Amino acid sequence: MIRLRHAFALLLLSALPAAAEMGDDGLHKAPWMRQTFLDLREDLAEANAAGQRLMLLVEQRGCIYCRKMHEEIFVLPEIEQRLEEDYFVVQLNMFGDLDVTDFDGTTLPEKEMVSRWGLLFTPTMMFLPEEVPSGSTAAESAVAVMPGAFGPATTENLLSWVLERGYAGEESFQKYHARMLGNQGE
Repeated sequence: MIRLRHAFALLLLSALPAAAEMGDDGLHKAPWMRQTFLDLREDLAEANAAGQRLMLLVEQRGCIYCRKMHEEIFVLPEIEQRLEEDYFVVQLNMFGDLDVTDFDGTTLPEKEMVSRWGLLFTPTMMFLPEEVPSGSTAAESAVAVMPGAFGPATTENLLSWVLERGYAGEESFQKYHARMLGNQGE
């Protein structure tokens, strides 16, 4: 009887999502994140060379919504695969002190750069175009910014909409998302 209880307890524990790995900075870490020198001009060039889109992921220590994204959304196979294959993801700490060089050449600590960009919430995903106009900042050039935690369908559809360059067309993300949700019911 005791063995049966232990086996049942192990089965229940194995069904729970694994806790996301935490870095020394208190932020969640994922294998699809890139370690860079945080020079966004270099990061964009590297993303383009790899045929990927640059995504900045702004997070903070203790963020329950960041934890939700890392433990429930980013780990879904289709989303994790999309992030790994199609995106060059650079994580920034909303209150961090590492130097970040923006596209216009300005270098500031993460916390000051995030403030400069006017970002208020974590997590925030900022998607960059393949080419950033000279003298522009990441915030000015972003093709989409998603502040907060969203469910699987919204996250997956936004990742697809950016890859499909939906921002350059006439279909807003909201219309694209509604259309994709409608297609899932068929």
